[in-house]
Amino acid sequence: MAARQGREFFAVRRVSEALEGFRPARRTGVERIPLEQGLGRVPAEAIEAGAPLPGFARATVDGYAVRAADTYGASEGMPTYLELSGESAMGQEPEVELRPGGAVAIATGAPVPPRADAVVKVEHTNAASEELIEVLRPVAPGEGLVRADEDAAPGAVLARPGRPLRAHDLGMLAAAGVTTLPACARPTVAIASTGDELVPATTADLGAGQVRDATATALSALVHEAGGVPVFAGIVPDDLDALTGTLRAALAGADVLVVSAGSSVGARDATAAAVAALGEPGIWCHGLALRPGKPTILAECEGVPVIGLPGNPRSALVVFRLVGMPIVRAVGGWSEPPVEPTVRARLARDLPSSTGRLDIVQVELDGDEAVPLFGSSSLLSVLTAADGYLVVPEAATGLAAGSEVEVRLYR
Repeated sequence: MAARQGREFFAVRRVSEALEGFRPARRTGVERIPLEQGLGRVPAEAIEAGAPLPGFARATVDGYAVRAADTYGASEGMPTYLELSGESAMGQEPEVELRPGGAVAIATGAPVPPRADAVVKVEHTNAASEELIEVLRPVAPGEGLVRADEDAAPGAVLARPGRPLRAHDLGMLAAAGVTTLPACARPTVAIASTGDELVPATTADLGAGQVRDATATALSALVHEAGGVPVFAGIVPDDLDALTGTLRAALAGADVLVVSAGSSVGARDATAAAVAALGEPGIWCHGLALRPGKPTILAECEGVPVIGLPGNPRSALVVFRLVGMPIVRAVGGWSEPPVEPTVRARLARDLPSSTGRLDIVQVELDGDEAVPLFGSSSLLSVLTAADGYLVVPEAATGLAAGSEVEVRLYR
């Protein structure tokens, strides 16, 4: 039977192919930001220590700075006696000099005096007199202290490019005296929604057949999570000319363009045609071997990656989390994917599947069981009830009840 005129056929790719093979070259520029704005930002280059950290040998316990050799052989039955030479104060260079057979009182964090190579804990000592202490246990060189360059030697990489900065990374940079840093600019992600039935999410009273645009709001949150800046390009009716014009205008100011298509076949065809008209090299794939989310478009147009999502909200969000967020991160300079929190659980019921297709199944955790959640891909309640999701591999024909599965948790 002849194909219907104008119908766009799927050129389906596996999800693994999309993740490995669709690699747009676009990257955002570099901007210099203050350290206090660095959480979650991606360094554009390695940030190195300019000096040793902490910069001086310091005690890690309360006790006495000593020469380790002077404590060898000490025990509770036969303590070693050391002459107390003074105290090393916090925040000051030590004014007291450690002599052989001597000890200097020291608190955690205080600088270790010259010639001392260990700190004996105060609980391993007794005061024999005002001028003598008993050492009840020997210490080894380096015990009870950190070296001047133990946190970082000069030239050590404190933060590497491609990985977003975490709170403790910022602390390390602050300790090194870093006040500003070069960071990859956050990618601008334009989001367009299509559908004659859609109205803004702020619409108070719905007319017959109208649906609030929930997908754009949820996509914006995922864009933020991926390190991008969402920009809403508007709601477009299922009209090819209107859609092409809106996408072309959005493309001009975007690092990534996302469009959620209408649910009808005609709307999907219009989306594919509009994306194809945006420029070269064009559509890389039209369809993923994925459930939910098969009618997905990946394209690169005039240097901008374009993601065409299914119209059903759950399908759109599943696809964007799986494929779209990695694209946004890559454009924003990420070279190390984030580690997803996971938990092992037993599957509560059988899960049928088809080979050659990746199935994403939402699950609720009940103790050590993963309970699959089902429902139409238009129902967001399936996602809101889920604690996470599991992936049925492409090669599997299903998973049996009682199987151990890995659940990827929602943050």
